[in-house]
Amino acid sequence: MNPASSNPNPNPPPPTVQTVRKLIIDVVDARDLLPKDGQGSSSPYVVVDFDGQKKRTSTKYRDLNPTWNESIEFVVSDPEHMDSEELEIEVFNDKRYGANSGSGRKNHFLGRVKLYGSQFAKRGEEGLLYVPLEKKSVFSWIRGEIGLRIYYFDQQVVVEEEPAQGGGGGGPPPQNPPPPEEPTQEAPAPMENVHDGRHSPPVVVIEESHPQHHHHYPQNHPPPQQHHEDSHSHHHPPTPEEQFLPTISKMQMGRVGSSGCGERVRVLRRPNGDYSPKVISGKFGADQSERVHPYDLVEPMQYLFVRILKARGLAHNESPYVKIRTTSHCVKSKPTSHRPGEPTDSPDWHQVFAIAHNRPDSPSSTLEISIWDLHSERFLGGVCFDLSDVPVRDPPDSPLAPQWYRLEGGAADQHPGGVSGDIQLAVWIGTQADDAFPEAWHSDAPYLAHTRSKVYQSPKLWYLRVTVIEAQDLHIASNLPPLTAPEIRIKAQIGFQSFKTRRGSMNNHSGSLHFNEDLLFVAGEPLEDSLIILVEDRTNKDPQLLGHIMIPVSAIEQRLDERHVPSKWFPLECRGADGCVPPGRGGGSYCGRIHLRLCLEGGYHVLDEAAHVCSDFRPTAKQLWKPAIGILELGILGARGLLPMKAKGPGKGSTDAYCVAKYGKKWVRTRTITDSFDPRWNEQYTWQVYDPCTVLTIGVFDNWRMFADVSDDKTTDSRIGKVRIRVSTLESNKVYTNSYPLLVLMRTGFKKMGEIELAVRFACPSLLPDTCAVYGQPLLPRMHYLRPLGVSQQEALRGAATKMVAAWLARSEPPLGHEVVRYMLDADSHTWSMRKSKANWFRIVAVLAWAVGLAKWLDDIRRWRNPVTTVLVHVLYLVLVWFPDLIVPTGFLYVFLIGVWYYRFKPKIPAGMDIRLSHADAVDPDELDEEFDTIPSSKPPDLVRARYDRLRMLAARVQTVLGDFATQGERVQALVSWRDPRATKLFIFVCLLITVVLYVVPPKMVAVALGFYYLRHPMFRDPMPPSSLNFFRRLPSLSDRLM
Repeated sequence: MNPASSNPNPNPPPPTVQTVRKLIIDVVDARDLLPKDGQGSSSPYVVVDFDGQKKRTSTKYRDLNPTWNESIEFVVSDPEHMDSEELEIEVFNDKRYGANSGSGRKNHFLGRVKLYGSQFAKRGEEGLLYVPLEKKSVFSWIRGEIGLRIYYFDQQVVVEEEPAQGGGGGGPPPQNPPPPEEPTQEAPAPMENVHDGRHSPPVVVIEESHPQHHHHYPQNHPPPQQHHEDSHSHHHPPTPEEQFLPTISKMQMGRVGSSGCGERVRVLRRPNGDYSPKVISGKFGADQSERVHPYDLVEPMQYLFVRILKARGLAHNESPYVKIRTTSHCVKSKPTSHRPGEPTDSPDWHQVFAIAHNRPDSPSSTLEISIWDLHSERFLGGVCFDLSDVPVRDPPDSPLAPQWYRLEGGAADQHPGGVSGDIQLAVWIGTQADDAFPEAWHSDAPYLAHTRSKVYQSPKLWYLRVTVIEAQDLHIASNLPPLTAPEIRIKAQIGFQSFKTRRGSMNNHSGSLHFNEDLLFVAGEPLEDSLIILVEDRTNKDPQLLGHIMIPVSAIEQRLDERHVPSKWFPLECRGADGCVPPGRGGGSYCGRIHLRLCLEGGYHVLDEAAHVCSDFRPTAKQLWKPAIGILELGILGARGLLPMKAKGPGKGSTDAYCVAKYGKKWVRTRTITDSFDPRWNEQYTWQVYDPCTVLTIGVFDNWRMFADVSDDKTTDSRIGKVRIRVSTLESNKVYTNSYPLLVLMRTGFKKMGEIELAVRFACPSLLPDTCAVYGQPLLPRMHYLRPLGVSQQEALRGAATKMVAAWLARSEPPLGHEVVRYMLDADSHTWSMRKSKANWFRIVAVLAWAVGLAKWLDDIRRWRNPVTTVLVHVLYLVLVWFPDLIVPTGFLYVFLIGVWYYRFKPKIPAGMDIRLSHADAVDPDELDEEFDTIPSSKPPDLVRARYDRLRMLAARVQTVLGDFATQGERVQALVSWRDPRATKLFIFVCLLITVVLYVVPPKMVAVALGFYYLRHPMFRDPMPPSSLNFFRRLPSLSDRLM
């Protein structure tokens, strides 16, 4: 008999705790639905489909504005890939309640909504969202919107494992556990069949709040086919870049090779001399049969990696450190300090070193790793490696396991008995693809605190709307002069932002003050600030505080659309900012109350960049984000010919350059290459693209902060140059490898600081209709059009947002300085500049150049400069007059032919900075000095007066041009205003004559006569101005009434 079966109640296995993610969809209500029941109404119900599960709400009888307030719960089978799941919500009219309920027709379709998992919010961060209903086909007629509240949460569930049943088990079979959910009206599909091909959404729908940092061109993950074999891969799902692999491998045109001797530079047309982008044609045309990695835009760089972990059994020491020496480098680790009473024979370092390595250095290259005592400089032992025997690690290999090595003494060691113990380390050769590269000590970037490459994330910014409605029961001073109304203003503060309302209007009957004014602020997460409302009496010279209140921003309601937010009354506190009670009032006395409406606007996009170079237009609320349409890949190869930025010694200079790239909320920073005029970064980064009409900004800076004290805020990094690339100018899935000049405008003029080499690719796997549909959508979110912001208000809010982003990134490690953030965000783009004014004027002239060219061409036609062309124009004019239906098609055909003709001259590469367009090549030094001047001016009074006089002269010209425009418009009005009676009589008589002629003569004959008269030969033309123009110039204007 089996002993295991003798025990009827064996010990059950312990229960396991699993995390189950649940998705909640609160179907609140719907508005303005389409009547479909044949009686002017509808009986709607909602069907929700997610992850292969389908559920529905109840039916609301004959209601075009139904209210459900029902919650639908789903279990997320794969939380790791929830962002790419699709949620489909459809609204139907229940035919059972219609006039033809007995017919066999299906339920009428009232609209649908499609959302993705990246738009879901965590529980506690959700908001009520009204989504317009969409059509199912082109011929559908849909209207209305549905109100939803969508959120998810993770729940711990205890799962009891069933004991295994043996063949001879005498116990009863285990009972099936009850289902975890109650059955709904429509049973969901089995969970095993959820992840079929139909539910695979576009791979570009990725969560952006967890950016990935990549320095390399190969992907450092195991291939997809090994996921079922490697147990570690179950904790690391394939990244979105791996999902892009099949698409990119088909679209890849070539691979950037290493910068060797065979690299050539092909220069395109350079209208700006040596300041135009150049194409870098390296070793392209790789074998298409080999595997193409998603990160293949940069050159592989060989590094010798040394991971020092710890040692054991060392001789007596005080502060040991490790010295690593190769033929060309010598680096030291941080010393280990021992606490009192702690053993000194087992120090820990846990450091990784990445030393530049060019194979083969020499046939006998060696690596020496030794341990020394810091205070006595005593040799404690070491090991030696032949570099030809060091293994090479290629991703996606797992990390190399460290090993213990016996420490040996040197040949010249004077204390042979003082060497003992072992050291644990790992040595391998890899590239910047290695996962140890980001946190390693680099031989070309020794200052770890300020030279490592990092990825930053901008803070989530909200618009805080404060509507001041009314204030009551204020303690206003009673000793006012007769007929003097008190001047009460409301002042609102949050952080460094402060705004005041206008003077309140008093109601004599109730004694309340009405304001009805909106104040907008910028608030940044984690919303730790408080909103301070101050009620001030400014009737006298010194303002008097009547009361105040502090409201935490985190407690303010969030709004995602234009729905009405209820207002609240807040009691005012009498204590001042210093905690003292104003004279004449008790500590608990009633100070009045104020009526406010507060909300955090999630439907706006908080602008922190200049509008013309914006990299993101998404609203603040994640629930309103659309799916991404592609991925932008940037490979920062390096720079060439940088100018020295620091004085290194007598007659010598140095540059410690690093690169910053910004797109959307994601900032990236390369490592700092010290003391190099030709730094090679070879780092690659990716961004999600939600709108192709956005701009990627890349800037190069010289690192000064790594030499300054940590607490020194006055040290700033110097700018070397900046490049902007508009994503819409990039063709899909094409690699652009170019060299851009780095241009900087200084007080002495513009200067070329060097060149930066970039590789850019816009990977867009979406279908062409999906990508082109973006061009027909509004540029900004919906709230910008429903409740638009003023231009001056937007500029003030943008300045506040820039300061908040700069303060947030300055707290990172390594920090991004405020000067770097302001330069990348173009914070000073709105300041006055004579150079920019001239540049904008010449831009307007260039835009109107086609009209000027057309006028010159018509003048040449009418003057018969080319008789053949003039005759052909006569024939074309006759055809168009006799067949007027051909005018519009001919115009569009002409535009089409122009576009086809200019296809030959389309830009081959994305354009960089244009010095001629910027008017930087012919700028006056005094204008540049004025552009760099501060506000208020720091220049001497005589210079400021001279600039003011020059500005007055320019304003006088503008004033004259505006006056001329006004004069021409007033002359048009004078035609029928009878200000000049004789002119008006002549004009209306001519109008009557033209009316009679047009009634009698056929229009085609009139058109032919007018056209031939305009195109008549010069021998029949008078050189003097025509009578009509003379008549118009003699009409009166209002300029004679100006004082």
